[in-house]
Amino acid sequence: MDPRQRRPANQAVPLTGYDVVAEDAALTDAVRALGGDNAETVLGSLAELGRLAGSAEAREHGMAANAHEPTLRTVDRFGNRVDEVDFHPSWHWLMERGVGFGLTAAPWTSGEPSAHLRRSAGFVAWSQVEPGHMCPITMTYAVIPALRADEGLADAWTPGLASTAYDFGLRAPAGKAGLLAGMGMTEKQGGSDLRTNVTQARPTGTDGEYLLRGHKWFTSAPMNDVFLVLAQAEGGVTCFVVPRVLPDGSRNPFSIVRLKDKLGNRSNASAELEFDDTVGYRLGEEGRGIRTIIEMVSATRMDCVLGSAGLMRKAVSEASWHAGRRAAFGATLADQPAMINVLADLAVESEAATLLGLRIAAALDRADDPHEQALRRIASALAKFWVCKRTPFLAAEALECLGGNGYVEESGMPLLFRESPLNSIWEGSGNVNALDVLRALQREPASLDAWLTEVGLVRGLDARLDAAVTEVLDDLADLDGIEWRARRIASRMAVVLQASLLIRHGHPSVADAFCASRLGGDWAGVFGTLPRGLDLSTIVQRTTPTGA
Repeated sequence: MDPRQRRPANQAVPLTGYDVVAEDAALTDAVRALGGDNAETVLGSLAELGRLAGSAEAREHGMAANAHEPTLRTVDRFGNRVDEVDFHPSWHWLMERGVGFGLTAAPWTSGEPSAHLRRSAGFVAWSQVEPGHMCPITMTYAVIPALRADEGLADAWTPGLASTAYDFGLRAPAGKAGLLAGMGMTEKQGGSDLRTNVTQARPTGTDGEYLLRGHKWFTSAPMNDVFLVLAQAEGGVTCFVVPRVLPDGSRNPFSIVRLKDKLGNRSNASAELEFDDTVGYRLGEEGRGIRTIIEMVSATRMDCVLGSAGLMRKAVSEASWHAGRRAAFGATLADQPAMINVLADLAVESEAATLLGLRIAAALDRADDPHEQALRRIASALAKFWVCKRTPFLAAEALECLGGNGYVEESGMPLLFRESPLNSIWEGSGNVNALDVLRALQREPASLDAWLTEVGLVRGLDARLDAAVTEVLDDLADLDGIEWRARRIASRMAVVLQASLLIRHGHPSVADAFCASRLGGDWAGVFGTLPRGLDLSTIVQRTTPTGA
């Protein structure tokens, strides 16, 4: 045999040919625990998604979409402004399937029980194929609650946004089979401080119609059909619905200044925009724009958690797959105690993130329940802060499990590592979310009651958890310098909530390892330092795909 055709010894093959849903014990266990009588229906509806997500075809499209970046065309060959972005065919392949699997706004109109849980489990799984295209999918999902501030606008846009048809291109919305949404909030001078926005909106005389003039500093997926935008009206910061194409088919003035050169994925386009008498339709009352758009932000924050959970799971899968097929110093990596500890610790973190994210989704399915509504409010802020903060640490450790192979782009690990900080920044960075936790606790007492009720369901089952709850309450009782301690409070409340969920719904070995390390005081702060006496082999087996 030609030596060049020999398969290299002691090298893992690419992780393909597995079911991303069915082979994720944490995901399926969480769906069964939270979905009740609907759980098997939910999992059955995700079977095709799971198989495709783990296929070689999907992996190739994910890699190609990042290798061939979107390009901006500001004018056509005659000099006319077009402000369009061209994407590689693999981007469209990914989007067509993500939309087709119902990951955009379909749950809001389906009427099916556990619709948001189903969509969230699918989001965790499908995001492992490629993270960049999940941005427009998230925004399209999240826009629906905000649109409900105006019945007429909601009725006009919801059917297209809830469609499972992917129909790319700038055309009149009424003639398209499916629509996508985006958002434009931040500006150069303010970032997260939205009250400093300077984009102006003046009424045209037609009821609810305004002309916008100004800019947006960071707007992703600019080829989407409609955007929620904040601008200053006479009554203050106001939310507007801004379509790219007007009902008569003409282009709304919508200048794309440039595409951002970002850390992270290269598949998605994030743009700087300028408005010059751009038509917008007021959504909600003047001066209430932040309160209106926060309904969208609440849903996008949940997807930040789900996206981070998906990235964690993908990183852990790649690490455990490689370690099971690579030998060093006389033994397979996955059989060596130090590596077993690392893989198990990564798996514990990943399982806790998945369960917390799906718990928030399940609360959305039961939004008529006051406890569920209050729990979603506090849990979303806690999870957005903690899970998204933990992701870069996990991604770095998982990459290291592959050694030098993990440092090479074609492994896929560098993309995961570069992408890992994103969800902690998008929709409010760490301090914003930690302070939002305090805001919820101070202004909405039902939030703390919901947290206490949730963690209290396992009171007495684990002394480490009981002690941690007491510690949190002691922290909250001391109001002196509480903003100084915002991150500590948010971290501990999030970890305690994760621990309680694992005790109730997780595998006993995972719950024990989590409580021993995160609550028991026997954790060194890096992965791979789980105490002795835990069932680490079972934990690792739960996260190792079978592959082709």
